[in-house]
Amino acid sequence: MEKEKELTNEQKLRALYELQQVDSKIDELRILQGELPQEVKDMGDEVEGLKTRLKNIDAEIKEMEAKIQEHHIKMQNAQASIARYKEQQEKVANNREFDGLTKEIEYQELDIDLSQKKIKDFTRILEQRKEDKVTTTTDINERSAELKQKKSELDGILSETREQTENLLERAQQIEEHIEDERLLSAFHRIRQNARNGLAVVTIERDACGGCHNKIPAQRQLDIRLRKKIIVCEYCGRILVDKDMANEYAGK
Repeated sequence: MEKEKELTNEQKLRALYELQQVDSKIDELRILQGELPQEVKDMGDEVEGLKTRLKNIDAEIKEMEAKIQEHHIKMQNAQASIARYKEQQEKVANNREFDGLTKEIEYQELDIDLSQKKIKDFTRILEQRKEDKVTTTTDINERSAELKQKKSELDGILSETREQTENLLERAQQIEEHIEDERLLSAFHRIRQNARNGLAVVTIERDACGGCHNKIPAQRQLDIRLRKKIIVCEYCGRILVDKDMANEYAGK
């Protein structure tokens, strides 16, 4: 099969100009989405963070309840021991045994005092965590509702523009395959990436570059109109095409 002839520079310029128009339309559709995709992602991350926080709060609540229960049991055991020691005091044979039981009673009373203090501290923490749970649950519900609304907005925009975007992406791929010049395409994408408005190919406007608006010498403008070679702006590096080519494309 005979190899397809390489494109002329004029054909490459036409293809690059069309590729720029297609890519610019894709950019417009993405701008239409605005910051919604990032907002949806950030809000989703925030909701997940709040849910993790709620799990941690629930774990702390269970821990505090367990500790309070543990100290209640300790108090009950200490009170049972005190009752037992007091009963034994009534049956002791001498003062030494009586004093020993009195010491044991004092130790148990100290344990009761300590458990009461611990219960008070843990109860205070427990109440605070319960308040945190209510606040966090409210935050989750509010943020989830906002997230649902933002997702709905984004889905609506994507639904409206999906087919158009897919068609444009397909057309861009076809043009790139038609150009078949990796170095030229690489330069095109590099310029687009570095340009603030994403324009890698611009027309001459009032004797100046349509990208940076610097004046273009008359001889250079003539070379651009001849389309014999690919010429870039010496100031901003954008690829330059003449106004007639732009008008031809607009008339299609």
